[in-house]
Amino acid sequence: GEALEVTREVNCVIDFIHGCEDQLQKLKKQKEKGLLYGIPVSIKDHINCKGHISSAGMVKFLGQVKEEDSVIVQVLKSQGAIPFVKTNIPQTMINYDCSNLIFGQTLNPLNHQKTPGGSSGGEGALIAGGGSILGIGSDVGGSIRLPSSFCGLCGLKPTGNRISYYKRAPGSDGIFVLAVAGMVGPMARDVDSLALCMKALLCEEMFRLDPTLPPIPFDEEVRLRGNPV
Repeated sequence: GEALEVTREVNCVIDFIHGCEDQLQKLKKQKEKGLLYGIPVSIKDHINCKGHISSAGMVKFLGQVKEEDSVIVQVLKSQGAIPFVKTNIPQTMINYDCSNLIFGQTLNPLNHQKTPGGSSGGEGALIAGGGSILGIGSDVGGSIRLPSSFCGLCGLKPTGNRISYYKRAPGSDGIFVLAVAGMVGPMARDVDSLALCMKALLCEEMFRLDPTLPPIPFDEEVRLRGNPV
């Protein structure tokens, strides 16, 4: 409900993920409660969710409905999280604004005359507007860090190859990505939420689903020393 209100104001949600209510009912029956049990999570447009498109803001991808969840979405679900919306991006994502010809312009909820930043601008706007408490963005040259800054949030671009970036949308690879590792990462209102999300993602399930990742679990001691996770 709150996500709907926020997107009416600032146009940040592009799709509601069907099946999230069914998923919640399944979770209630499970004995094992994951680290993100019951937490609704918003997902940046180009990260694949089963039954939905990953447009990258481009018309050519509108007909391509994804047949399976990306690894990160699978892991979020295994930890009890409920992916519930997909959020807007600039066309091709290589932009510090957040607009495209399909879904239009996303505004900054703190000031409608300003941009929320990009390319994870829909995430920044939704979380800052109170429509989500945790989101997954991605970052090559600032695409998590800029909207987090513009919208007054916390965001983390993890070290390259730390979290699975497997099965994201076509069109989300640029030539320069070969030189600069793009990464998915969490966005939230506080650092503790980022740390909890990282701890949940860096689990056996993710290392099993994506064997290209170094299977290094989250190190609580490193975090408490104040070093990057």
